[in-house]
Amino acid sequence: MAEKYIMTAAKLIAPVIETSFAVELANDLEINKAITYLRQKDFNQAVETLKMFEKKDSRVKSAAATNLSFLYYLENEFAQASSYADLAVNSDRYNPSALTNKGNTVFANGDYEKAAEFYKEALRNDCSCTEALYNIGLTYKKLNRLDEALDCFLKLHAILRNSAQVLYQIANVYELMEDPSQAMEWLMQLISVVPTDSRALSKLGGLYDSEGDKSQAFQYYYESYRYFPSNIEVIEWLGAYYIDTQFCEKAIQYFERASLIQPTQVKWQLMVASCFRRSGNYQKALDTYKDIHRKFPENVECLRFLVRLCTDIGLKEVQEYATKLKRLEKMKEIREQRIKSGRDSSGCPRGRRDGSAGSDSGQNCSAGSKGERLSAQLRALPGTDEPYESSSNKEPDASYVDPLGPQIERPKTAAKKRMDEDDFADEELGDDLLPE
Repeated sequence: MAEKYIMTAAKLIAPVIETSFAVELANDLEINKAITYLRQKDFNQAVETLKMFEKKDSRVKSAAATNLSFLYYLENEFAQASSYADLAVNSDRYNPSALTNKGNTVFANGDYEKAAEFYKEALRNDCSCTEALYNIGLTYKKLNRLDEALDCFLKLHAILRNSAQVLYQIANVYELMEDPSQAMEWLMQLISVVPTDSRALSKLGGLYDSEGDKSQAFQYYYESYRYFPSNIEVIEWLGAYYIDTQFCEKAIQYFERASLIQPTQVKWQLMVASCFRRSGNYQKALDTYKDIHRKFPENVECLRFLVRLCTDIGLKEVQEYATKLKRLEKMKEIREQRIKSGRDSSGCPRGRRDGSAGSDSGQNCSAGSKGERLSAQLRALPGTDEPYESSSNKEPDASYVDPLGPQIERPKTAAKKRMDEDDFADEELGDDLLPE
């Protein structure tokens, strides 16, 4: 039905419109068609449609080349984007969008000064070109010209009052200028525009934390976590906050989530176990450490915790874990010796050339020394069927460093001291002190 109306309208206006106007109208329709493809994310169709204008007149060619440059820039094909940007600028030097695209390709190559020149030229041609004004602000940030960057973003804020991107950039510039109070003020404005932006909320929480206001920092970090519960930095801060405030049981849920997000990072699971231990739930802590040991059997820190915990509780498994700890420490020691001996062997004189007598003697020297070291290391390791016995009699190092940090001492109760002797024991009561 829509096609029928369009064709009827075309037939009605065809006799009275000029040929040049019809061509211009057709070109505009094709450009709009390409833009529609862009909105539908059908980039291949958009490129094919726009490439039809390469041999058209300069105005249409400039518009098509501008869109093609933008398309290739989005696909990170900067060489093609630069080529079409040049074509657009050469076809119409007063096209601000073409100049902005050219500035973008230069910016992507790291030439910020030259990019700023293209943005300035775009603004001279069209002072309302907000893209050029925004990009020149980013360029000044890269060049560390923060006052000029702030000026650009404040001008842009006067045009686009509720732009979240502009508000964030103003806050970020104030943060770079080490003015946290202004940065927080602009971030508050940003949150009023986009209240569910988890990144802005965590940024605001970080600023309050740096200012020492833990309660406000917690509020914004917690809001950020509610909207995006997968930010490791936010999760870690919330867990640390509950540990600092002596609510270890509340920190567990955050470290458990962190261990789900990063299952190969043993530190989160160690923190969960330490929280159970500090909360007084020793059985749950022991089970967690055992689970960590199954997943990470070569983690020395976990074994040290197991040895210490089993010793404190009085479990028979302590000997098993102590033996494993000895073995790991011995393997670590051998590994370090191997690395050290490898460095020392670099001092062995090398031959002049392969096949020469000097080379043979050098190889024999190196091979002999390496063979002796390797056999000595193999002798130090137990056989597959033999029980493990350490070559040294020293006890395993069961000392550990709590990943949650040292535990805060609880305040002592004010108990009365007993008096060993009665101060009045040797004194006799006078008659005047006796009751009448």
